[in-house]
Amino acid sequence: MPRLAVAATVSVAMMLFANLTFAIVDISSKWLLGAGYAAMQLAFFRYAIQFTITLVTAAGRRQHRLSTPRRLLPILFLRAALLVAATILNFLALRTLSLAVTSAIMFSAPIIVCALSWPLLGERVGIVRWMAVILGFTGVLVVIRPFGDALDPAAFLMLLAATGLALYSLLTRKLSEVAAPLDMQFILGLTGTIVLAPFCWFFWVAPGTVLDFGLMISLGFFAWIGHEFLIRAHQIEEANFLMPFSYSYLIYMMAGGYFVFGNLPDIWTIMGTLMTALSGLIIWYRQVLVTQIPPIRQRD
Repeated sequence: MPRLAVAATVSVAMMLFANLTFAIVDISSKWLLGAGYAAMQLAFFRYAIQFTITLVTAAGRRQHRLSTPRRLLPILFLRAALLVAATILNFLALRTLSLAVTSAIMFSAPIIVCALSWPLLGERVGIVRWMAVILGFTGVLVVIRPFGDALDPAAFLMLLAATGLALYSLLTRKLSEVAAPLDMQFILGLTGTIVLAPFCWFFWVAPGTVLDFGLMISLGFFAWIGHEFLIRAHQIEEANFLMPFSYSYLIYMMAGGYFVFGNLPDIWTIMGTLMTALSGLIIWYRQVLVTQIPPIRQRD
């Protein structure tokens, strides 16, 4: 097999594994929430363990200070705060929503990124991508069914979480060229640990079993290793190539909902999820076309 093909295969495998770890975090969180643990407690473990691993990694590399310019630190902390808020909202929503519904709504984040890229980044968004945005939000409405009897208010928490994740992604896009990945991991873990520590103490529920405590520890471990594999995959291949494989997360979450909790998504959830995924793929495909066309001929 040619070297380029091997590299592409390895990057795809890394992407698939990264999304598996992210799904494990959410599946474990839902199980622990059902066992009576507080969302704030679980969110604290998710960031505190990630922060600890980052500190050990930095020490191993003998990196004892931030390499990112100080003027960017407020933006890095804002970026971290957005993801911490999205995590809290996600965990709160997971208490009542199925994994299939939460993952479908969360995957509106790339669509929100596209919608916000013009007012916040000044990036041109043409008619095709605006139509894809409308399709994606329609898919989210099909999943939520805001005017039906099955409406769960937690769905709106997930929409807020997806919006926070979208803003986090936009800031990450802007910072990726000037901020070191280890610095971003460090500030993310530091922010989550400090912000959530008081809430963890207030809502603390002592782990009832070794399994429960192990799952809490695993939240941060799998979150950290998922980000590591995600970063390494993008070091091998471009985001335009890897983006479609992020939808493996939807498959993992639906499988986890069935095998762990015995939940089968209904036809409306499946239809809405497919619409949201199709919207994201259209946005990705248009971006690929735009990056391959000389600027004077770009049309969307």
